[in-house]
Amino acid sequence: MKNAYKLIAVDMDGTLLQSDKTVHEDTVRDIQAAVDGGIPVVYCTGRAVVELEPYFAVLPMMRYAVCYSGALVYDSAERKAIYRAEIAREYIEKIVRTAAEYKAMPHILTENDSIVSSSDIQHMDQFRMGGYQPLFLKVATQVESMEEEAKRYDSVPKINIYFRSEEDRSRAYEKLKALPLTFAFAEKTSLEMTAEHVTKETGLAQLAKRLGVTLGETVGIGDADNDRAVLGSVGFPVAMGNANDEIKAICKYITADNDHNGVGAAIQYLMGEEK
Repeated sequence: MKNAYKLIAVDMDGTLLQSDKTVHEDTVRDIQAAVDGGIPVVYCTGRAVVELEPYFAVLPMMRYAVCYSGALVYDSAERKAIYRAEIAREYIEKIVRTAAEYKAMPHILTENDSIVSSSDIQHMDQFRMGGYQPLFLKVATQVESMEEEAKRYDSVPKINIYFRSEEDRSRAYEKLKALPLTFAFAEKTSLEMTAEHVTKETGLAQLAKRLGVTLGETVGIGDADNDRAVLGSVGFPVAMGNANDEIKAICKYITADNDHNGVGAAIQYLMGEEK
């Protein structure tokens, strides 16, 4: 591999996954080739563990996951978390109340569950999240009242709010930004929240240290603003062809898009096998 990089961290939505949320068969092959060559490939995603479960079977060679945007690192072989940093209870309730003010869709992610309103899940297209509805219907726990649900937890790894418009997201962020949390804009109208100073980068740094690798020896592949911290800290940042121009500008290599094996093409390039 070029420059002897020792770890590859891959975002999921818009990167590892195609637009239909499946993994291209050539991507599976190329990831296996990297792992067979002694280079671990790990998830680096905003998703919850329960949302990763369908992919563990498709990509069994990917043992580790930096998930919940860095709030938890998961070992799929041992079926346990090996690092966590969570949002305190007092902030959980305020976030959910703020979502209600904008008639938005709050999404609470615990270590073992993905929790949404039974009403909201039926109308995810209104929150610009229609592409995720099949996954949510399959894995999410549906509750009647998110405000009551918020009172059940002392802490959680992550909370998302899906808004009806970018303007609502911006206004809600202005109300919440003073809280000691880390915020990221994602998807079209999503606001992602983790504990203070927690990002995909901090979670990846925890995993890299555990594996005896530095971030300078790591490749990061991503497409969106919530990948910025990782791409700005790794030794070899790669932008997907479908990434925005700001993300492409901070990367050393631009690969194909997520519907044309962009992750696999980047791995081939790094392993010196690009055709």
